[in-house]
Amino acid sequence: MQKAPPSPDRAGTSSTVAKEIDVMTLIGTGREVVLLHRGERYRLRVTANGKLILTK
Repeated sequence: MQKAPPSPDRAGTSSTVAKEIDVMTLIGTGREVVLLHRGERYRLRVTANGKLILTK
């Protein structure tokens, strides 16, 4: 069985391990944070049930 090639990361080089960041590092003591991606704004929010919602 052949293994699929690793996905390129944002720098265009091959990476086999995804970067892992604890959500609380991004959000801190609040419940939401705005992320910027290619000039677009996205809201990452923690719900009352502790789930995550990402909206544009």
